[in-house]
Amino acid sequence: MQPHLELETTAFEPGQLPGLDEPQVALAGRSNVGKSSLINCLAGRKQLARISSTPGKTRSVNFYRVTPGDYYLVDLPGYGYAKISKTERAHWAKLIERYVESSQSLQAIVLLIDARLTPQKLDLDLLAFVQSRNIPHLAVLTKVDKCKQKDLAQRNKEWSSLLGGATPLPFSSKTGRGREALWNRIRELVSSDGA
Repeated sequence: MQPHLELETTAFEPGQLPGLDEPQVALAGRSNVGKSSLINCLAGRKQLARISSTPGKTRSVNFYRVTPGDYYLVDLPGYGYAKISKTERAHWAKLIERYVESSQSLQAIVLLIDARLTPQKLDLDLLAFVQSRNIPHLAVLTKVDKCKQKDLAQRNKEWSSLLGGATPLPFSSKTGRGREALWNRIRELVSSDGA
């Protein structure tokens, strides 16, 4: 059965973060990694998450309720977009950190990585942040439709060694590649309490 996603609540400030008891899987990645497109692809809807030609558009933590299953996909602000002021970037970082540290229901973080790029410092920083807090995580290589097979194999190799042998999941919002596999992994993360 196709899961249904609905935006339930949004937090722009740390004090607005809701205390939700249901399990949560957060989506994190660089500003232009294709997070909104991925959410829309998972939902099977074009307009659920707003897509902009300007990276860094998501400036809030967005909670999407998933049914059946009654859990949340949590869209974290994209990080690392240079045209945003340092103050605003610091605000987003604080918001993300507060969410990660205060959520009792966070089961895992899905790390979204652009398949066209070699591992970037910001991605490595996020991975280190997640690993330092022992948060279960899953790496997803986005935009694989724009990547040559040889380059994709190289990305897989690079990230697999960084992830301790785990292979990233290939995903394309454009073709739908990896959609079912990602839903299955998210369900596993939720039902296994992050184990």
